[in-house]
Amino acid sequence: MIGMNHKLTQLEQSGTPIITSIVGAGQMGRGLAAQITAMQGMRPAVLVDAELTRARLAYTNAGLTEGQDFGYAETVAEGNRLLAEGKFVASTNTALATQCATVHCVVEATGIPDVGARVAMDAIDNKKHIVMLNVETDVCIGNLLYKKATEAGVVYTGSAGDEPGAVMELYDFACALGFEVRAMGKGKNNKIDYDCTPDTVAEEAAQRGLSARMLCSFKDGTKTMVEMTAMANATGFLPDVIGGHGPKCSVKDLPDVLSLKSEGRGGILNSYGVVEYVDGIAPGVFVIFHADQSDIVHELTYLNMGDGPNFCLYRPYHLCSLETPLSVARACIDGEPTIVPRAGIVAETGTVAKVDLKAGDALDGIGGYTIRGTFLSAVEAREKRVLPMGLVDRNTRVIRDVAKGALITYNDVALDESSLVLQLRREQDEMGGSL
Repeated sequence: MIGMNHKLTQLEQSGTPIITSIVGAGQMGRGLAAQITAMQGMRPAVLVDAELTRARLAYTNAGLTEGQDFGYAETVAEGNRLLAEGKFVASTNTALATQCATVHCVVEATGIPDVGARVAMDAIDNKKHIVMLNVETDVCIGNLLYKKATEAGVVYTGSAGDEPGAVMELYDFACALGFEVRAMGKGKNNKIDYDCTPDTVAEEAAQRGLSARMLCSFKDGTKTMVEMTAMANATGFLPDVIGGHGPKCSVKDLPDVLSLKSEGRGGILNSYGVVEYVDGIAPGVFVIFHADQSDIVHELTYLNMGDGPNFCLYRPYHLCSLETPLSVARACIDGEPTIVPRAGIVAETGTVAKVDLKAGDALDGIGGYTIRGTFLSAVEAREKRVLPMGLVDRNTRVIRDVAKGALITYNDVALDESSLVLQLRREQDEMGGSL
């Protein structure tokens, strides 16, 4: 992002800011809208949420006044009129985010796979760049969306600030310097609780100003698995074991802990080229790289990077949606993505039964009561016909009993045939081998 501040200043001075729309006014969307209002060269011009009060709140929290600075619209024509008057637009209709004439880039921030699929496809069809804060959609159909966007001449990308985007900065840096990257990953704030539900975290969620489902998806490990899947599909790296090892260690010890068992340094890995999560280094992200040339090792040691032969690059923060505007800017100004599934679908976030399920039971999706996600290679997922978690919605029904802790397969469920994300997933599978 070197020099991006100057590029944005030039846009501001020339009166040609990047017109951005945001779908989803939860915590991420509100933070994003507020951050953009503090920046030069960019405007959060359209904000859409299923609950209009949340879209309005995002604008008012950002210091804008209804009527004076922003208005309400439900049709694209009304939205275009308000934008032409120099006002921002709050709406419940996602079409305004993807179809208003002056919008350059759409940010999808709902976290709902089917909504993400609809918004991304509509953005691409209308020649808008699309930034996915919705990693849940990306890990399910991101390869297809990336190809469709490329064919349409627009940028499809994950977001800076989210752990996958943050770790890609380190990965690209290390690879550009010619280092051999051996492992990469993220910290986790707490020990995984596979049994947690929205009810068990409700009090903590209220205290922290989060939705209970969002907090549950953090604590049961699903969000971590989704994020590691995105890292894998961007780089070709894989889980060393299903779900990852999840060791507890310090940043200083990472190069040894994430070494091979056979190397005798106390390592836990069976192979290199892996994605992992670590308890004890949150909220940071890391890359483990190898160097063996004597002068390079000497200088790294001199710079207090450790003794080698593996070294760690560590970023001790990620600012979530507050960094998303940088991905918007990179897409619109430079025509480049922050993170995309360049490697294809090499890993999946598979679906695991959180409780014993009986035939006829409904599944409830991410951060709920019935299922959680795990991280596994796409090869293994295909062999076992594991159900990608992004395909589950409230209309998904179990058609035979599934034991708690078991991987749920396509054979175990009846899916919602009206789901766009399901239709797109099937199209993606046709390109690369159907389950």
